This record gives sequence, structure tokens and C-alpha cells, in this order.
Amino acid sequence: MIDTQVGLGAGEVTDDLDAAGLLATLRASRLRENAEAARQLDLAARWADLHPPESIHDAAAFTVPGVDHEEPIAGDGCPLVTEFCIPELGAVLGISTTAAKKLIGHALELRHRLPRLWGQVHAGQVPAWRARLVAETTIHAFPALTPEAAGWIDTQVAAVAGKVGTAQLDRLVAEAIKRYDLSVDPRPEFEAGEDHEDFEADQYLNHDARHVTFDTRHVHYDGLMRMEAELDLADAYDLDAAIAHGAATLKALGSTAPLGARRASALGDLARTQTALDLHTQGTSMPAAPTGDHLPAAREVVLHVHLDADFADNRTVFGPTARLEKGQRLALVEQVKAWCASSRTKVTIRPVLDLNTELATDTYAIPDRIREHVVLRDRTCVFPWCTRPARACDIDHVIPYDHDAAADGRPQPGPTATSNLSPLCRSHHRLKTHTAWRYVHLRAGVFEWTSPHGHHYLRDHDGTTALDPPAPPKTTAPPTIPRPRRP
Repeated sequence: MIDTQVGLGAGEVTDDLDAAGLLATLRASRLRENAEAARQLDLAARWADLHPPESIHDAAAFTVPGVDHEEPIAGDGCPLVTEFCIPELGAVLGISTTAAKKLIGHALELRHRLPRLWGQVHAGQVPAWRARLVAETTIHAFPALTPEAAGWIDTQVAAVAGKVGTAQLDRLVAEAIKRYDLSVDPRPEFEAGEDHEDFEADQYLNHDARHVTFDTRHVHYDGLMRMEAELDLADAYDLDAAIAHGAATLKALGSTAPLGARRASALGDLARTQTALDLHTQGTSMPAAPTGDHLPAAREVVLHVHLDADFADNRTVFGPTARLEKGQRLALVEQVKAWCASSRTKVTIRPVLDLNTELATDTYAIPDRIREHVVLRDRTCVFPWCTRPARACDIDHVIPYDHDAAADGRPQPGPTATSNLSPLCRSHHRLKTHTAWRYVHLRAGVFEWTSPHGHHYLRDHDGTTALDPPAPPKTTAPPTIPRPRRP
């Protein structure tokens, strides 16, 4: 038995549903979810239409880590969008600016370069999330796909209602690159008489795919992090041999850890200039390292660790976990101790700062002690839903510093004080400086933001909370023409 309103629209689920009713209600809920996701893509594209780049604004683009260029948020043939319109869309949706940029980019890519898939999304034949995976691939393909190449992929994917896996999609991109001759000819200039008939000018195949990537977004509570790499075959064999040798050495020195853990430790030792070699001096006939070892420290640990502590029997008792500033992750206290106790590790102990005190200076420049206070207090960029670490941010004067106040004999409206400072990443710092976004510092670590369209957000250590939205504009009903009454 299904309540009619539940099956057709928003409503409460009744308590007397049987198994068939629950399944039907879930299916109806999923259909509504897919329809709303498709609607959000359409609205995001319309938002982009309202915000073309202006002369004083830059077009939105993605910064590519490790590369000295930026990529547009959508492929060739899609309209450009001003970067400053994106944060407000993200704030309204409760997502980061980067996530909002992806949403707009995917919407434009689908509407302009993948129209068949776009139509299937709005017809309910392909869920939005699946279409967005295709759009993400075609946007960032290398070499960049022309509209014709993207259209060919659109035809292939739409024929199977978007049901392609990652590997199959990669093959489609590779075939499109070959089919439309998108390769950049890398062949060198040959001298007269040289044979270059067998030279393969395929930029896609010659693209250097080597990389070493650390997944910093998913760090286990016990301090483990995933790493992925693609190496030259010779480098891979050499590295494997070095790791195997290091794991065997650790075992010979008495390590009882399993092979996988010893291999991981051996890789870390390679990064620390093979600190495992120091252990050879222990328990052997080799002379011990002299006091004041002249070898440079192979690792410097600078950890800002926040601990829960109680005082009992005139001693401090710490809790089992610690919060690490880098990555905003939790780690076991025992793991932190192990990191600091490793061979030839330099440990730097910095003074504790009382974050409840007010620090100030008469100058515009922010001293290191005040900067550190703000970084530790706020932890991340304080823009709504931004998670960029504060240590990588600019320190902003919430109320702008007036450089002419002292010369004019006026009090400084924007002092360099912890109560008037906050960390903002470069993107959101520019947003606050050049647009109508405004914010106030209510109390230590608590900020209220107001968007250009009047939306309000509270940002504190617990995250971002959307406050009451602005009242919708009042509309006046059009005048009605009275109908003559029948006699």
C-alpha cells in the first residue's frame, strides 16, 4: 500500500508499507533524486549563462598541480564563465568552490559538447552522476578534444545509455584522438637522407604518464596513506629490488613486522637517505656512531598536535588520539611517538600559544607569532565550505587596514590584531577584495558571511551553517480583465 503523494512527489512515508510498498517508494525516491540532479545541472548551466567573463574578471579555470598552466572548466566550444560567480553557487548548494566549478563545467560540457547524453539525462534515461563522469573525462582529455571528437564520443556513449566503465571510456578517448588526428607531431627535424619512415607521431602514446601520487584526502586514523605510482620499467625494477633488500635488512636486524609493513618501512628509509643503515652499527662488530653524528637529519617533523589531556597524581595523562594540523586528520598518539623516535629524525618543539589571548601590533605587516595564532585558531580558510589549510592561506584583515589613518590622526579602523584577522585562500581572498562578498568576525574563530545576493552563512570550527535565506522578491499579480456578466 503506497501513499499516492509519496509515489508522486514529496511527502512522508506511511508506517504501514509492506515490502512491495517500500520497494516502490524507494524507486520513486530514486527517480525524484535523478530528476533533481538533472535539474541542478540545467540550473547550473543557466547560472553560467548569466555570468560571462567581464573585463575586470578572469574566466574560471582549473589550476593543474605541478603544471604551469590552467585548464578551462569545460571543453572547446563551451562558453566561458567568470570565476567570481562560482563561489556563490557553491555556498548555496553547501559545497566547496572547487565542487561548484566542476558542477558548472560538467553542465556546460554536457549541454554544448555532449548533447545526446544531455538529452538522455533530462529524459531520465541516464543518471546525472554517470553523465558527469563522461564529461569529466572529455573535459580533461589530453590532447584536448575538439567539438567533433567530443561529439563522436557522445554518439558512442549515448548508444549504450551512458553505461561505460572507466577503462572503456579511456579507450573511446584514445580512439577519438586517433580518428580526428589530434596528435601533436613530435617528430624531430631529420637530416637529409635519414630514414624516418617508421617514426610514429602519436602524441597520445608518447604522452609521459609517469607519476607518483599520494592520496592525502584519505588518511587512515593510524597514520597510513595510500601512494600510487607509474615508473619506467627499469626504475620500477630497481626500486623493487631496493625495497626488497631493505625489507630483508630490517628482518635481519630483528624486525618482526610482516613483509608488507617492512617493505613500506624500507620505502620510507629510502626517502630518508636510507636511515636503516644507521641500524647496522647496533649489535654488530662495527663501531658505534660517535656522539654528535655529523650526518644531516634525514627527516624533520613539524607537527602541530592537539591533544586531550587530564591531570591526575601530579602528572599529565593524554588521550589515545591526536589531531594533526596537516590534513586535519586524527592519529594515534603512539604512532606520533614512533614517528618522532625514528632514526636521525629532527624533532622541533615549538612554544604553546594561548589562543584565548588577543595579540596585536601597530604595523600592517603580520608578525610570525600573530600569524601562527590565527592559523592554529581557524585551521582552514574561513570562507563557507572551504577546507584549504590555513597555513597555505593569506592572512586577511577582516576590516581593511587604513594606511593613511595614522598620518591623518584617525584611529585605525582595521588593526592588525587577532580579532581582525582570518585565513583566506588566495581565491577567496580575491573574492572578498573585488566583489560584494562581505564577512564579519563575531568572536574568536566565528565568522558570518553575506553573499552578493543576500545569503548568510555562519562559519566556525564545526563547519558552515546556512542561515535564513533572503526573502524571495515580491511579485505583483498582473491585472485581470473583468469579464462581462451574463444577463
